[in-house]
Amino acid sequence: MALRSIARDMVKKYQMYIGGKWENPSSGEWFETLNPYTAEPWALIPRGNSDDAARAVQAAHRAMHVGEWPKLNATQRGALMRKLGDLIAANAERLAEIEVKDNGKLISEMRGQLNYIPQWYYYFGGLADKIQGSVLPIDKPNMFTYTKHEPIGVVVGIIPWNSPLMLVAWKLAPALAAGNTVVLKPSEFTSASLLEMMSLVEQAGFPPGVINVVTGFGNEVGPTLVEHPQVAKVAFTGSDATGQKIYESAARGLKRVSLELGGKSPNIVFDDANLDNAVNGAIAGIFAAVGQACIAGSRMLVQESVHDAFVEKLLKATRAIKMGDPMLAETQVGPVANIPQFDKVLSYLDIAKKDGAHLAIGGERSYRPECGKGLFIEPTVFTGVKNNMRIAQEEVFGPILSVIPFHDEEEAIEIGNDTLFGLAAGVWTQNMKRAHIMSDRLKAGMIWVNTYRMVSYMAPFGGYKRSGLGRENGIEAINEYMQTKTVWMSTGEEPYPFVLR
Repeated sequence: MALRSIARDMVKKYQMYIGGKWENPSSGEWFETLNPYTAEPWALIPRGNSDDAARAVQAAHRAMHVGEWPKLNATQRGALMRKLGDLIAANAERLAEIEVKDNGKLISEMRGQLNYIPQWYYYFGGLADKIQGSVLPIDKPNMFTYTKHEPIGVVVGIIPWNSPLMLVAWKLAPALAAGNTVVLKPSEFTSASLLEMMSLVEQAGFPPGVINVVTGFGNEVGPTLVEHPQVAKVAFTGSDATGQKIYESAARGLKRVSLELGGKSPNIVFDDANLDNAVNGAIAGIFAAVGQACIAGSRMLVQESVHDAFVEKLLKATRAIKMGDPMLAETQVGPVANIPQFDKVLSYLDIAKKDGAHLAIGGERSYRPECGKGLFIEPTVFTGVKNNMRIAQEEVFGPILSVIPFHDEEEAIEIGNDTLFGLAAGVWTQNMKRAHIMSDRLKAGMIWVNTYRMVSYMAPFGGYKRSGLGRENGIEAINEYMQTKTVWMSTGEEPYPFVLR
């Protein structure tokens, strides 16, 4: 017990950020967050509850209506956002290392993300004072009619554990640019990097209450955040099952909702493709983030005439993958982010085998020396997969690739669209006519041709079907955080007629 007490004293103890102040949880409780590489605790996260969530919403509501934030014009809001972007850029290495420690992603990927994240605050900060209404050529005489766009109010952003600060930026930047105030709820598995970022929010000079962070478990914090009457919108990224529950709860208060949910994306290889490039795209699409991405190319559709040659190249590349410490630049595959997800992925390995899929490589926990006691699963490829198998229909969120053969374009489209999801799809072909046909007919919000996993602050991101509602990134994103007001002004000199309508 004494050793355990000493160990707890050595880990960092965080506080929540509410109303511009660092606050202890009203429960007086903290919980451990684990480093998935070592499977050991490294920090203590505040265990927030309903009272903390309500305080955060109330702080955001006050900041929305009184104080400095509503007095700022759009140009001033944009300047604050650009300053925050500069501070994130200056602290990118430190924040990247915290994310690696918290969720096990590769330092090479996290450095890339953290150095890119400031662009969201620059882009939407620049967009803040370019939101324009319009004068309407109205059909009524003696009327001057125009529209203007206004913020919707308090926004709750619920963030997943796979790329916390990146997905915070996708919600926070457009919400601030539109003039809203925000309460952020990170995953209980990866709260540290966002809490660290809040010190940069303070340095940037945001007024108290504009940005708040409540940590804790979803069932203890989430209902209050989603159902609070002072919340105008909920923006969520996560599983489709949780998204549906949030949608239903928010609907009772007629709140706006945007949902970026799961995927079961087809990555389609035709016989005229450059197979080496397609293999690289397959590896990047499923193993680079340990499959822990909503856009993971988890279904590999390969034309029958090149199936065997492609699989041979794919297995050769998979055998060469370097696993181990995610803080090392040469590591290509790191650990699964948390214990519940680790157990879930292992269960799907058994499901796939029982359903008759052929295990071509991997299929078990990794016992490589360089993986130590971490939450590692060997990169896995199943062949002989049929699209009605659970491994091909359900989102696993792990390093498991299902290879499915197809005969021609029609069958590729049929298989590609035969899923409840519609987030993304990849197409590998040298035939531009085919590339356009596939892009037109695949039911997904994003199509990549001869590339995979490309995202930008300038390009809309979102899905069809159970992959979500609304769009993040690009000019379209800011529309998710505004409401339109129409103003009618009479210009007539005659007395206004008394008319009952």
